[in-house]
Amino acid sequence: MDKNIFREYDIRGIVGKDINEDFAYNLGLAFGTYLKKVNPDPKWVSVGRDGRLSSESLANFVIKGIIKTGINVYDIGLCPTPLQYFSIFHLNLDGGIMVTGSHNPPEYNGFKISAGKETIFGEKIQEIKYIIEQKAFINNLSKGTVESFDIKTVYKDFMKKKFSYLSSDSFRNLKVVIDAGNGTGGIVSPEIIQSMGCKVILLYCEPDGRFPNHHPDPTVVDYIKDLIHTTIKEEADIGIGYDGDADRIGVIDNKGNIIWGDQLMVILARDILKRLPSSVFIADVKCSQSVFDDIEKNGGKAIMWKTGHSLVKNKMREEKAILAGEFSGHIFIADDYFGFDDALYTSFRIIEIMKKTGLNLKELLTGTPHLYHTPEIRVECEENKKKKIVDRL
Repeated sequence: MDKNIFREYDIRGIVGKDINEDFAYNLGLAFGTYLKKVNPDPKWVSVGRDGRLSSESLANFVIKGIIKTGINVYDIGLCPTPLQYFSIFHLNLDGGIMVTGSHNPPEYNGFKISAGKETIFGEKIQEIKYIIEQKAFINNLSKGTVESFDIKTVYKDFMKKKFSYLSSDSFRNLKVVIDAGNGTGGIVSPEIIQSMGCKVILLYCEPDGRFPNHHPDPTVVDYIKDLIHTTIKEEADIGIGYDGDADRIGVIDNKGNIIWGDQLMVILARDILKRLPSSVFIADVKCSQSVFDDIEKNGGKAIMWKTGHSLVKNKMREEKAILAGEFSGHIFIADDYFGFDDALYTSFRIIEIMKKTGLNLKELLTGTPHLYHTPEIRVECEENKKKKIVDRL
């Protein structure tokens, strides 16, 4: 087992080299063992998977491992990562695992783990690794059960009930282009956005784990060229891109300009502060200073924090923050939602703001300075050297 697959806030590696069915089974055993250590009586967890070619088999073996420890599993099948998080809150579960390679190349896969309603990271992930290394698994004579659960329909119904008022004739209709990058966002989002009174144009919304059209990362310009072109060509009001498991969002305005994650934070924070003045907001270190300045100017408190979805969610709980975001497009909304990173829900909220105000994205950013910045720079580095280099820095 390659120890480097245990990252700061998830587990990730190349299928067949770092991750296989045996590893997935042992991870299920270790997760069940860990859960019983931190929770005296865990009863139900959920397991979901993305559309990668290896995900179904890996999910099945994770489930086999979990039920061996005596914990019951809701198998929620193919779904975006936010729906796996949603299942934990909606069904009041004791945790869960999402099998996903997120925005990584097709040969990768991985696991995002929740204990209770918190995604685990850091030392807790290392504890899972230790349990696997030592094979210190619980030996439970009574196996758990497995039930299939249609979380997609439940999520769609929840969101339609929340946002369908926007289909009223009193709001102008919007034209929306959606590029799901052949990830899982395309099996959920279009139906909900249509119910909001929008005309929807689809790009690559059929899940395909080979990602034949482009890499599923909506924050890299080369991968959203089709989204930009189609948004301009169709004279759409907004273009929306999701990453492979739909926990990160990319947005294009009606002129084809990219609205970066920190700019989305400004739009959302301004809307929230009208209703909830003096709220606390968190943005990661890669966001521009304009986010922090705009929040403070509009009466909020802005906190800069480390990058990493688990780290941000943990800080949100500590600070009782109402909204958090990363430059990479992870957005966490907690004013009337659960506070996990849900690119689908973020897109619904942005559309809601556009419809309620009658403003386009550029107008919603009026008063923010035009800043120039480098794109995110990713330096190639061998896996076994990454942690040492960061520690040295």
